[in-house]
Amino acid sequence: RDLLLWGRLFRGNGICAQDRLMRALIALLGAVLMVSATVPEDAQQLRYTIVARTPHDRSAYTEGLIFKDGGLFESVGQYGRSDVRHVRLSDGKILRARKLSPEVFGEGLTEWKGELISLTWKTGVGYRWRASDLKRIKRFRYPGEGWGLTHDDKLLYMSDGTAEIRMLDPLTFAETGRIAVSLNGFPLDQLNELEWVQGSLYANVWQSEEIVRIDPKTGKVTGIIDLSALVSEVNPSGTDSVLNGIAYDERRDLLLVTGKNWPTLFAIRLGGH
Repeated sequence: RDLLLWGRLFRGNGICAQDRLMRALIALLGAVLMVSATVPEDAQQLRYTIVARTPHDRSAYTEGLIFKDGGLFESVGQYGRSDVRHVRLSDGKILRARKLSPEVFGEGLTEWKGELISLTWKTGVGYRWRASDLKRIKRFRYPGEGWGLTHDDKLLYMSDGTAEIRMLDPLTFAETGRIAVSLNGFPLDQLNELEWVQGSLYANVWQSEEIVRIDPKTGKVTGIIDLSALVSEVNPSGTDSVLNGIAYDERRDLLLVTGKNWPTLFAIRLGGH
């Protein structure tokens, strides 16, 4: 599992495909020859147990996922099919949904003081929604691509597919800083859906079967959750039907995880055997 992440360490800007392949092969060879743990020395393998499985809309191309007031809010992507929705956790039923314009591709989602904030992929447009009825309140703009979005008690955190996570003012969306994310001393890009959990950032890595835990103060990956068993259970069809979507149920201390076009949402608890 960790080889997927190791390969990403060699995908720097300006490196041709052949060089990337050669460096990935070198990394693979080095990993095979390692006698020590397969997890990079500065990252811990995080174990988990599956607590529950609930239905998830197989047609939902999940981009953002949050847990609030006992239910889920989800941002669904793809042109002409993007929406923001309120979902019942127990059976996956869509309680309410608001479609986005067909020219935008829905992306990350988070909640801030009774409002939902959602991103789009390449159009640099974001939206604020009233959580109670999903009425759109405001449209705003930002530079670059939008991928994942989460928050702590002071700031928003936004991924854009690079190895940097932006820190943003939750009211103005002005950038206040960046976190350079690294795994074993190398930049880790393709950071996607984000969730804030007990002082750490958790992130999906696009096209991988892992979730990484990031120290927001240093940017270092401190933990890796290998969810390949969940991927195998779902047996997704299509190269884009990947693991994506992290929500946190603080009261029960559970991570709720799913994927794009997955029929199942899993509740997992870290620390299992």
